[in-house]
Amino acid sequence: MDFAERFQEGDLVYASTDLLSDGQVPGTQEGELLARRGTRGMVVKVGHIEASPEVDVYLVRFEDEQQELGPVLGCLGTELTQRELLETAPQQP
Repeated sequence: MDFAERFQEGDLVYASTDLLSDGQVPGTQEGELLARRGTRGMVVKVGHIEASPEVDVYLVRFEDEQQELGPVLGCLGTELTQRELLETAPQQP
């Protein structure tokens, strides 16, 4: 059962967890922090995983420290929320 929230293009979202590079984002290294938990972003496109069409993938641009939108990141619904997270500290395992 999928408990991920569903979003649409243009939706304001927040990273629900620290988002790290898997090494496939141009100009980043694997494990590099791309968006800290609580970072505000905007959904720019909605797609799905070809091998699993029931799994939505959201292309999101998150704000940087200057509140400018950064590069597009692919996120799963479980990595996003529409609730503003007041605490942006990294989550503890």
